[in-house]
Amino acid sequence: MISRYPVYLIDDDDAVREGLSLLFRAHQMTAVTFADPQSFLAQVNPSRPGFLLVDLKMPQVSGMDLHQRLLERGINWPLAIITGHGDVAACRSAFKSGAADFLTKPVPAETLFASISAMESQLDAAVERQGAEALLSTLTPRESEILDMICLGLETKEIANALNISHRTVDSHRVNISTKLGTSSIAELVRMVRST
Repeated sequence: MISRYPVYLIDDDDAVREGLSLLFRAHQMTAVTFADPQSFLAQVNPSRPGFLLVDLKMPQVSGMDLHQRLLERGINWPLAIITGHGDVAACRSAFKSGAADFLTKPVPAETLFASISAMESQLDAAVERQGAEALLSTLTPRESEILDMICLGLETKEIANALNISHRTVDSHRVNISTKLGTSSIAELVRMVRST
């Protein structure tokens, strides 16, 4: 499995970090390892999203505490808990807090890669949503207003009448909106707005 995203592995067990790093490298994946959550939090770069594989029980900061701290920073990357001490209560708690998966050690390679594949889909959607939000934020208030009306299915004439502006002005705004958002059809505009 090859992924364009790195795997951030946070586990206090040296053998687990080493073994999983070798597995990821063998599958041409980038693994960045940390022995504790504090080191990861000190170095995490929100502009470099990836998958998180986090040990549940670590000294000082648990895997669930790390997840909460990341959410407080606005970092909501897919996270899988890995543990040698899993129970139903811990599993339930992990999923309630938004974990993508709960894996018990030793994790079979096929199970691990299936989990990462699912997380990749989640991360793709999140990255696309963030990109759309960034592009939409470049619109002027009038362009945003016109875009909302386009998404409601209104034609140029209806928008012009509703806003008491000329058809040409509406057409000019439509061109600006499409240029800023990099879209070429109404369907693309609507899909972008709905993805945010």
